[in-house]
Amino acid sequence: MQKENYGLCLILKICKLINLTILLTLFTGFIPFNAGLTTVSASLIAQKTINRQQADRIFKQGVEQYQAKQLHSAITSWQQALTAYRTLKDRPGEATTLKNLSAVYIELADYPQAIAHLQQYLNLTREVRDRQGEEAALVTLGDIYANQENYTKAIEYYQQGLIVVRESKQSLAEAIILGNLAKAYRILGKYNTAIELNQKALQISRKLKDRKTEAKILINLGNAYKSLGDYDSAFKTFQESLQIAREVKDTVVEAIALGNLGAAAADQQKYDQAITFHEQSLKISESINDAAGKASTLINLGSNYYSLGDRTKALNYYQQALEIAKTAKNNKLEAEALGGLGLVYEDLQQYPQAIQHQQQSLAIFQKIGDPAAQGMVFNNLGHAFFSAGKLNEAESQLRNSVKLLDNLRLGLSDTYKVSIFDTQVSTYNLLQQILITGKKPEAALEVSEQGRARAFAELLARKLTTDSIKANSSVKSVAYSLSVDAAPNIEKIRQIARQQNATLVEYTIIPHDDFKFRGKQRGREQELFIWVVQPSGKVDFRRRDLKFLWQTEYKSLENLVKNSRKYMGVNDSRGIISAEVTVDQQSQKKQLQQLHEILVSPIADLLPSDPKANVVFIPQESLFLVPFPALQDQNGKYLIEQHTILTAPSIQVLDLTRTLRERRNKDRGENASIKRFQSSALIVGNPAPMPILPKIKLKSLPEAEKEANAIAQLLQTPAMIGGQATKTNILKQLPKARLIHLATHGLLEYGSQNGTSYGEDLGIPGALALAPLSKGDNGLLTADEIINLPLNAELVVLSACSTGEGRISGDGVIGLSRSFISAGTESVLVSLWSVPDAPTAELMTEFYRQLQQNNNKAQSLRDAMLKLVKQYPDTPKNWAAFTLIGEAR
Repeated sequence: MQKENYGLCLILKICKLINLTILLTLFTGFIPFNAGLTTVSASLIAQKTINRQQADRIFKQGVEQYQAKQLHSAITSWQQALTAYRTLKDRPGEATTLKNLSAVYIELADYPQAIAHLQQYLNLTREVRDRQGEEAALVTLGDIYANQENYTKAIEYYQQGLIVVRESKQSLAEAIILGNLAKAYRILGKYNTAIELNQKALQISRKLKDRKTEAKILINLGNAYKSLGDYDSAFKTFQESLQIAREVKDTVVEAIALGNLGAAAADQQKYDQAITFHEQSLKISESINDAAGKASTLINLGSNYYSLGDRTKALNYYQQALEIAKTAKNNKLEAEALGGLGLVYEDLQQYPQAIQHQQQSLAIFQKIGDPAAQGMVFNNLGHAFFSAGKLNEAESQLRNSVKLLDNLRLGLSDTYKVSIFDTQVSTYNLLQQILITGKKPEAALEVSEQGRARAFAELLARKLTTDSIKANSSVKSVAYSLSVDAAPNIEKIRQIARQQNATLVEYTIIPHDDFKFRGKQRGREQELFIWVVQPSGKVDFRRRDLKFLWQTEYKSLENLVKNSRKYMGVNDSRGIISAEVTVDQQSQKKQLQQLHEILVSPIADLLPSDPKANVVFIPQESLFLVPFPALQDQNGKYLIEQHTILTAPSIQVLDLTRTLRERRNKDRGENASIKRFQSSALIVGNPAPMPILPKIKLKSLPEAEKEANAIAQLLQTPAMIGGQATKTNILKQLPKARLIHLATHGLLEYGSQNGTSYGEDLGIPGALALAPLSKGDNGLLTADEIINLPLNAELVVLSACSTGEGRISGDGVIGLSRSFISAGTESVLVSLWSVPDAPTAELMTEFYRQLQQNNNKAQSLRDAMLKLVKQYPDTPKNWAAFTLIGEAR
């Protein structure tokens, strides 16, 4: 269970701005307290016979009572003083008394009275134009509402306070309010806004060289990254905060940073490291008597031991945390502790207690209004009902969770949508399991679609919408594009299969003990769900147990996929220049047949008998790396010999690429001949010089140059070779091209956090090597740049190494192929590994020859592969790497 840690908030301590600063210097003529000051008769006040000196005496009496810890007596005195000052129309006295009354009510945790008096104080400051007092009132009202977990109301007051401090140019106060706003927005699930506000606050604190505030803001920023599933950025940010906190000797922030580092380590299954961080944090929290910090750390320790399977320790830590949270009246921590206890009770098969604790946790989070926490608890509650055998209740809770999780992605950038979705995949998987157990396979298919390639589909839909607006298309077509917020229901899925005239095969990998893992972590694969949708719209469901793999040399399906590539002679090091890998033909055949037995045999009777009929495979996770054409049945026959194969990230994306093609064909007129490419083809081969990268030398590609020239000759169009193939020239041509063929180096991890040898860190990994034009131009066309291009291509062929790979996420493969389709390409032909130069050139040339004969790209690719199968029957690495994504025609 993923926990949120105490202290990631930057809320100012109540009364920091409205202190009990009894400003006696505002008044004159005070009678010394030892002169026998007593309460002035209420009748004197009522008769308006009280004077300023008497009112001041009552006020001072309240001060002395407060200092003697007689808080209720102080309130009585100050209430009388307030009435007196109002009678005297003494605005300064009234303001100071209201300020002190609100502060003492805060100390007594009587927040309704505190708010009432602060609101009066706020009105008075505005009446007399006291901007400093107005700011203090606004920020403290925001603090109170935030501490009461009414974040919407807190934001309202913080925003007003921000306007005031900006007018008075109070930079530090601005940074603090920005941090408070960021925390509130994060809890409400507005992660983009939270990050932007934190970054502004960070910039101000660094400009002021206020290291303490900087450390606190870094905590806030790291927590926003963590909420999005960007654990690497979160960990780095927490480390930076810890370093500063230790430098400035801020033990509170030090404890928080240690706790957050522990949570980040646990998210990466580094439990020993996580426990060490949490124990350090706990020690500090105990030394400074920070009850909330102690409770939060105990919850995190409980979560770690729960993940390690130590129920006794987990139960003990959660129970301690619950007791402290209740005593401290910290609702959020109480809800977290209750949720943790619910998990342990479920493990102990004490389902009534598990359900009860999760329901109590949910009620608190609903009151707070934290959508991410509610989504987590709905998930946990659904799991408890599922374990108890109550399928209807389980389904209801999981659907509530999915609805909340879907809403969290609204308004995020594509990168953050992908990142946060990786933390949510388990919920969609769990709902599918519940539906399958309840014999609802079609409903489970709907959820399978809802849980894959959502960000991808939204990007492509945005492209459709943009094209529609530019073409002045009907409102209906634009509305269709925008309707992508809803994943296709079963009737829409049937319709897509009919329109594609293809057999759709969708896979979902169900992990073991997924519930025990945090964030993006996944257990070993225990089962495979497979849906087959016929061109008629008929839906069949099959399942394949995967636990047998645990007892084999592979241990998992992911390892089997990796081994199959290894024994084919595919170098998975992902380097640009790779040594030859020896092919083990016997092991190769064994692995490919094993994959066929798992992925294809369970549905073989449902696949078309006509080898020219299209079959679209929709993989998940490690299955994106499977060379489907090379899978072999027990007779040694390759799958490409039996079927025409395509792949897609989801059924919805497949439908969107079809819509894109049909809409464009209406505008440009459908032409089945390859001649349609002659006037609008961009053929690139062997750019020179190659980009210069740190630690990597990109060699010249003479075979790619020959390939480009041969294809250009076929299409009767010029090729851009060597120095012509500059990034500047290519960028000019890309939006005009209907066919794009790029024969150059593909840098799979460029721009990813793992691709440090390439020297940059971008949002989407992947780049294509083109010729630099000048010193400031590195010549790399990145996936981030491609995704923002206005492409109109019918087909993009990436004849480069590993262009079909990328970072595998819950949203599919994040890389070059995704960028080209999202930018508006109908079909992309990519490779799953670096294919030897000569077979690549041969296959590509044959592909275009076949495309001259028919208008079916998938069929042309199959025919080209079959030619190479005859030539290299035992070496599928020479021909099986290429896959067509998107439209077949």
